[in-house]
Amino acid sequence: MKKLRQDYAAYTSEDQKVWSLLFNRQASILSKFGSAAFLEAIEEVNFHDGKIPVFKEVDAILLSTTGWQLEVVPGHIPPKDFFELLSQKKFPATAWLRKMNQLEYIEEPDMFHDVFGHVPLLVHEDYSNFLTGMAKIASKAMDHGQMIELLSRMYWFTIEFGLIREKQGLKIYGAGILSSHGESAFSMSGKPDYRDFDVKTILETSFRTDAMQEQYFVIESLSQLYHSLNEVEEWIERKTLSPLHETLG
Repeated sequence: MKKLRQDYAAYTSEDQKVWSLLFNRQASILSKFGSAAFLEAIEEVNFHDGKIPVFKEVDAILLSTTGWQLEVVPGHIPPKDFFELLSQKKFPATAWLRKMNQLEYIEEPDMFHDVFGHVPLLVHEDYSNFLTGMAKIASKAMDHGQMIELLSRMYWFTIEFGLIREKQGLKIYGAGILSSHGESAFSMSGKPDYRDFDVKTILETSFRTDAMQEQYFVIESLSQLYHSLNEVEEWIERKTLSPLHETLG
């Protein structure tokens, strides 16, 4: 299979404007609600409103910090391929950007979600190690649908839609929130159910991809996230090795 690459010359002036508009809109709300780790990380990876990030430049920064790099993908990829890339410290990212008439909502994650939302925190050691730890657990589960479902729940409620408790209050670190203006505002509105991070509860909680989240799980630190991996693996093994009549929650 031919390796995909970012064709930077193909970006139009509209693409650059879309990036700028999205970046500034998120920067405005995240200056108040973004986690400290994310706000520091976005400076470290040198993201700004002036231009769409150049993947080669991003790779150089990531490789020099935690050893990650970007792997260009066309869109959604199978879980096996996704976790295999994570195990190699390659983060799957699309290189295409939504259009001007898609600023509010886009069904399939684009580069703004993948790169703005996910990539900055890859420079954080605990976040990085949590991802590779998840990939290690997944390597034992590729042919077990239930285990993949449970891992997907853990990924969804942390990496995609996680909140963190800081001295100043609840803050955002999940990429699905960081890259969405509507979700950012809603997650901080006080309307959802905010629940303390608990591995067992997360693994028993299903989620929807087509609506605002009704509940968010709150960690105390990214270190807590990383150090939960042993518990994640233990609970997943416990649930998947339980009697056949027991089902997912």
